Amino acid sequence: MEKQKKTFFSAKSITFLAVLLALVIVLQVFSGFFKIGTTSLSFVLIPIVLGGMILGPLYGAILGVAFGVVVIIDALAGLDPFTLILLQERPITTVLLCLIKGTAAGYFSGLIYHLIKNKNKLVASFVAAAAAPIINTGIFILGALLMSETLKNNFVADGQTLMYFLIIVCAGVNFLIELALNLVLAPSINTVENVIEKQLLSRSK
Repeated sequence: MEKQKKTFFSAKSITFLAVLLALVIVLQVFSGFFKIGTTSLSFVLIPIVLGGMILGPLYGAILGVAFGVVVIIDALAGLDPFTLILLQERPITTVLLCLIKGTAAGYFSGLIYHLIKNKNKLVASFVAAAAAPIINTGIFILGALLMSETLKNNFVADGQTLMYFLIIVCAGVNFLIELALNLVLAPSINTVENVIEKQLLSRSK
C-alpha cells in the first residue's frame, strides 16, 4: 500500500500526467483538423484512457475534467457552435454535462482496466478503450435529453425525432469512429502502459 501511495504521488506520475494533459488539450483543440469527409476524428479519449490505465482511475478522471473544460473553452471561443448554443441557452446543464461525461469516461475506463488487468492485461486494455467512448457518448445522450426543447428549437429538423437526432445525426458516426480508433489503438496503448508502468515502479523504489 505504501509503495502504491509513493507511486501515485511521485514526481514521475505528476510529470506523466502533465504530458497527458497537454495531449488532451492539443488533440481537442485541433480535433476539427482530422476528418473523414465531414466527420471529425477525435483522438482525445486515447490519452484519457492511457492515463486511467497507467496512473489509476483518479488520474483518468482529472484528464476527463480537462477534456470537458477544453470543450467549454472551445465553445466560448466560437470553435464549437453546437456547444456554444447549448451554453447560451442552458449554461449550467451544459457545463455539468461537459464535465461529468469526460470525468466519468476517464474514471470508469481506468477502474475497469484495473479490475480486469490481473486476469489479462490485453483484454483489459480493449475493454477500457471501448468503455471510454461508450460512457462519454451515453452520458452525452442522457444529458442532452434534459435539454430537449433547446435541441428541438435549434437543431432537430422537421420530421425528425429527438432520439433520431441524438443517436444517428449527433452521436452516431462520431461515436463509431471514436470506438473504432480506441479499439484499433488498444494494443499500442497496452504496450505503452506496460513500458511506462515499469518505469514508474522502478523509479519509486
